[in-house]
Amino acid sequence: MTAKPRGRRPGSNDTADQILAAARELFAERGYARTTIRAIAAQANVDPALVHHYFGTKDALFDAAVQMPVDPRQVMSGLPDDPRAIGPELVRRVLGVWDRPEMQERLRGMIGSALTHEGAAETLREMLTRGLLPVLRDLALDDDRRDWRAELVAAQMAGLIVGRYVVGLPRLRRASSADLVASVGPVVSHYLTGRL
Repeated sequence: MTAKPRGRRPGSNDTADQILAAARELFAERGYARTTIRAIAAQANVDPALVHHYFGTKDALFDAAVQMPVDPRQVMSGLPDDPRAIGPELVRRVLGVWDRPEMQERLRGMIGSALTHEGAAETLREMLTRGLLPVLRDLALDDDRRDWRAELVAAQMAGLIVGRYVVGLPRLRRASSADLVASVGPVVSHYLTGRL
């Protein structure tokens, strides 16, 4: 009879992916503060030590779980020159990204956690400040209100995304992308290029 090896059981190749999937689901359901390493391990059906092995801390796991796989600069590159067409095309592209189920899960986790945890709120702010706002600023009318215009568009889009995908307002959730593009796109164009 041979002795069993001692110590932590080795993780399979997809153990980290299982942990990330469980973390995304729980961060989305519970937010950062109410999600524990033990709960994530139980959801992933692994020992809590493996969570620490792969990700170290809860903060590092959260960062990995909500990291966006899409660069906002790529999503918004090559937008039309026509000021009236910029807003609708921008809304169309953003909805195209967020209609993907894996993005919705990450979004719910990030937004839900940002409401209760300053570190999560900082992650979201940094993503917007470094990734999205500079792109929006470059699209805005070249006047002394470019930063204001960019933040108005970001707020408009954040409200649309939260209402549709996080809170699930009934009409926003049921609306087609084409209807949302037609309704919200002109507002975004106005913020970027109209009189404020």
